[in-house]
Amino acid sequence: MNTYWRTFKVAAWLGWEMDSNWTEPWLFVLYSVIKPVAGAFILVLMYVVFVAIGRPQGDPDAFSYMYIGNSFFIFVASVLFGTFQVIQSDREWYQTIRYVYISPISYYVYILGRAASKIAVSVFAVAITLVFGVFFLGVRMHLALSDVPLFLVTTILGLAVLLAIGICLGGISFLTAKHTHGLAEGIPGLFYVFCGVLFPLSVLPDWGQAIGRAIPLTYWFDITRRLLAPTISVNTTLGGYDEPTILLFLVISSIAFFGLSVVIYKLGEYFARKAGKIDMTTSY
Repeated sequence: MNTYWRTFKVAAWLGWEMDSNWTEPWLFVLYSVIKPVAGAFILVLMYVVFVAIGRPQGDPDAFSYMYIGNSFFIFVASVLFGTFQVIQSDREWYQTIRYVYISPISYYVYILGRAASKIAVSVFAVAITLVFGVFFLGVRMHLALSDVPLFLVTTILGLAVLLAIGICLGGISFLTAKHTHGLAEGIPGLFYVFCGVLFPLSVLPDWGQAIGRAIPLTYWFDITRRLLAPTISVNTTLGGYDEPTILLFLVISSIAFFGLSVVIYKLGEYFARKAGKIDMTTSY
């Protein structure tokens, strides 16, 4: 366990330095503030366009629904891609995977450590986005003090599912060329459509709603909105699930995806080693 912890800690430090491009902390913090605020203005523009097309007056509940969903989607876009690209970056960009891989550490834990820096940056970005929305854009949000423990638990479980999915994609990337980063961009795109990020599941056809209910992140976004904005009156088609049920589903999903990530990672590693592809670069 001590080796695992040291691996995780050093990998997290390395990931932080790489994400910040080895710059000064204050400059990276400034960038981390400006980026989510700029993203919030993009959401406002999207909402203004929707209102102009659909109805003469805006719906504050719909805007809050969209804003909170997009804020937490920052986790999906950043953590999923950040976990997936570790193998690609070490093998293709920096060509250091052979040295890290043969070192006496767990490469699986190393990937988790590298992804930890993405989580830290994403937490800061999500917090800035939510605070900006409440104070400057009129987002209807109120988190009761009694709901804080449940909110923290659901956030941890949601991030655990994201990490597991990212490592599944990472296991596949052992056997693929460098341009497969499109896979890590396409999967979040599917989540964006079918997990009720921008609009509720009720606007999708029956087959689309079925896909959305099969994805654990749908329930994570839903329970997050219930806790942060309990007064939002938007039909998500998930009203029949209470908070304990959703929490249980997230627990089961995180365990299941963790096991799946270990299996896919081990299989990808095994076949890559067998084919001699662990450190083979694809220079096209």
